[in-house]
Amino acid sequence: MSGGQPETKFGRRGIAVAALLLTASALALLRPAPAFSQETELRGEVSESAILADQQRKARQLRAQGSLDQTPPAAAAAQDTAPTTYQPSSPGAVADDDQAAGATDSIFDQPQATDDPLAGTKAPAKPRRPSTAAQRAQDAKADTKSNTKTADKKKAKKKAGEATDSTTTGATTSTDDQADAAATDDDGSNRRAVTIDSVDKQKLDPGQERTASIDGQKVKLEVDPFAAPGVKVGTFVFRPTLEQGFTATSNADSSSTGKSAVLSETALHFTATSDWRENSALITGYGQFRNSVSGEKIKDAQGRIEGQLNIDLDNELRAIAKLGYEAAPESASAPDAVAGVDHQPLRQTVDGSLGIEKDVGKMRYTLTGAVSHDFYGDAELTDGTTLSQKDQDNTLYTATLRTGYQISPALTPFTEVELGRRVYDLRLDTDGFDRASKRVGARVGVELDMGDKLSGEFSVGWLREALDDSRLPAIAGPSVNADLKWSPERGTTIGLTGKTEVETTTTADQSGDILYSGRLTGERQIRANLTANSALGLDWRDYTGSDGHDMILSAEAGLTWWLNRNAGVTTKVRTEKLTSNLPGRDYTANSIYLGLKVQR
Repeated sequence: MSGGQPETKFGRRGIAVAALLLTASALALLRPAPAFSQETELRGEVSESAILADQQRKARQLRAQGSLDQTPPAAAAAQDTAPTTYQPSSPGAVADDDQAAGATDSIFDQPQATDDPLAGTKAPAKPRRPSTAAQRAQDAKADTKSNTKTADKKKAKKKAGEATDSTTTGATTSTDDQADAAATDDDGSNRRAVTIDSVDKQKLDPGQERTASIDGQKVKLEVDPFAAPGVKVGTFVFRPTLEQGFTATSNADSSSTGKSAVLSETALHFTATSDWRENSALITGYGQFRNSVSGEKIKDAQGRIEGQLNIDLDNELRAIAKLGYEAAPESASAPDAVAGVDHQPLRQTVDGSLGIEKDVGKMRYTLTGAVSHDFYGDAELTDGTTLSQKDQDNTLYTATLRTGYQISPALTPFTEVELGRRVYDLRLDTDGFDRASKRVGARVGVELDMGDKLSGEFSVGWLREALDDSRLPAIAGPSVNADLKWSPERGTTIGLTGKTEVETTTTADQSGDILYSGRLTGERQIRANLTANSALGLDWRDYTGSDGHDMILSAEAGLTWWLNRNAGVTTKVRTEKLTSNLPGRDYTANSIYLGLKVQR
């Protein structure tokens, strides 16, 4: 007892113990926390994977701190009593003495209670840090690939150490920890500290395969790289071709009295194809103008334009409509050619047709109605007078029924019947003959459709046109029609065309004649920009009411050399010979042509 004061329950020993506890608490506050004892920012150059791992570690510590703050006191007390194990965040770090393996408990630790009823209960372990081994290993692998062979060896060793440390640290993490890391990435707390400058400074891998440019990609080769590309006009693709050249010929007008000349020729061809979804339309046309440069005086023009419209109707019906106009001078070798004129009169033709097609199973039915009107201009004679040709103006009406049976998609045989009526504008011509007539025809043939290999049709039959005037015999004879295209090999096309026409006349006591025309054409693409073409022709004219006949043989060969897709040089040679058993009709014409062709 000191100073007469009674001695307390604890006494001096208790006061000393309390003082030691206060001193230990003050020292513990001054010592840095283990979780933040090592900061990655204090080290040297750090890789992006290390920065990412450090940011993830800080985020998890902050989240753990927040969860501890919200933990009930009893659970917090239990977690505080759980032992913690030091986990270094960088290679070479050494644990504190009190955290080292085998170290004894500190004198400042709380004494364990012996009479605590919860002493046998295990305290819940603190949530362990999620593993980033997979992410860090992937980043380390990417960094290793991005380095060149001349990269700094020290940086390579450092990155290898970081990868080893991250693999060791994450080897003990569980699947639940990986799910926690995924959730951390999803909530946006995991953001890579990558800037645009850091991406630009990355070194390229010399072994990485380069991606070809867009221009270097494989492009499908065109079938005809020098074909006209066309111009879009509304809903049509317009492809015009203009040709200008000169022809040297031995017979300028292809007549028995023709003379040599040099002609300037200008030709315009065009096609316009519709760009519609269901139906289709096609417009074709040409025009040719000839003018003498020297020799026999020739000045004429001719041309044709034709349109076709295909419409799909209901119930397997299809409609095909055609309309055309043609203007050309009468040929000097025609049976009705006018003698003693400066130039032959102009002959104009307007024609049109409408056809309906119907498929019933394998049967094919086609009904076509057609109208053609010919009218002639006046002939200007050399003496200054004119001769009217109006008595030759006539209109032909025809109706044709075709019935076919499709044996296969490539072969369809058919039969065809034609009925018609020809009417003249003048009931009687200048000689008093009534030249109106009735027309009857029958044919059998076959349609072929083998794609690009062979396509078209061929038919034979009989055609007869009986005049109303009983003094004039009927024009009758075999009928042959053909329109075939055959391609024996790629780049080669052979065509065969043939037709049978009835030619009328206003010559006294004569009915007219039948003209058979046939053309065999060939085209060969020698190179992509060089095309050769050739043609053989045979015309046979059989005069009705006499044994007279004409035979016309022709041959032609040409070359077209394309300078580019829009321009080319073309040349051709041609010979034509007419032989007749009638006087004053024989002639021979040879010519050569050179010109420039422009297309779009």
